[in-house]
Order: sequence, then structure tokens, then C-alpha cells
Amino acid sequence: MTDTKEESDGFFYPLSLGVVVVALVLAIAFVPRALPHGKMGGDAPDFTAELVANSPDKASFHLAEQRGHPVLLDFWATWCGPCKAQSPVVNRIAARYKDRGLVVVGMNTSDEEGMAAAYAKGHGLQFPMAYDRGNVAARAYDVENLPTMVLISKTGKLIAVRQGMTSDDELDRLVRSAL
Repeated sequence: MTDTKEESDGFFYPLSLGVVVVALVLAIAFVPRALPHGKMGGDAPDFTAELVANSPDKASFHLAEQRGHPVLLDFWATWCGPCKAQSPVVNRIAARYKDRGLVVVGMNTSDEEGMAAAYAKGHGLQFPMAYDRGNVAARAYDVENLPTMVLISKTGKLIAVRQGMTSDDELDRLVRSAL
């Protein structure tokens, strides 16, 4: 009988340890990041970025100048497959709410300079594109995955961050809540 007990303990210990390790990995993966997600409702980090497409009037985008308008920042790169799939959704949202005061800016980050303008033109994207030189804005918003959407209220407060693909319906719901 002792041999059977030792054999079963030998089997269940690694299995139990494996379950604990998997649970810890999953918990860490799904726990919200400390910044900026931990600051929802707090002030959105201010930044300035060079506009490189779809902005004939201005050379740069200053977040602080957008007070009074909700702002949607779309962090993306030309090499990012999910970003390419997401761009038509962002384009539709930008067109849909342009007359209601929504400011949408594509934040081309982690990419080579000069790529955003050609991509926007070639894919019919109409919203302004900014080049995030040195990933300054991406770091300020703790962007680790692309695409990442950041929604900022009319008063400059951080109200939503979505990493990965966001459906048209979900993005529409978020934007309407900010208008």
C-alpha cells in the first residue's frame, strides 16, 4: 500500500504545481497594467507629435490644445497586421463623429519615419496621422501592444484604453460615451 501512496503523491505534486504555475501566468497576463490603466479618470499625459498626413492646416498635434473635444488616439504601425485590419474601423468612426467634435489621430509608432503618409494615402484613411518620434507618446501611455486605442474626455481625462482589435460596435459605444 505504501508504494501506491508514494506513486500517487509523485503524480499529483507535479500536476498541482503545474496548475498553480498556469494560474499565476494567466493572472499576471490579465491583470491590468499599472500605467496608464491604473489612472483611469486621471489626466491624460500631454504630448506633441509631428502630423505627417491628412492635416493640411497644422504641422503638429498638441494634445493640450484639444480641450473641449474628446480625443481618440490610435497607436499603430505599418508592419502590424491587426493595425491594418483595425484602420478601416477607425476611419469609419472618425468620419461618423467628425461633425460632433471627435478628434481622431493615428499615432504611427515603432515604425520607420515616412511610412505613415504613404500608408494612409494608399488605404484611403482620412483622419490625421502623427509620427511618434522616439515612441514618446507610446511610452507616456504605456503602449506595449499594437494596435492600442486611447480615448480621452473633453476635459483631458483618460477614460478608456483598448489593446488589440476593437470592433466597430465597441469603439462606437466608447466614443458615444465621450461625446
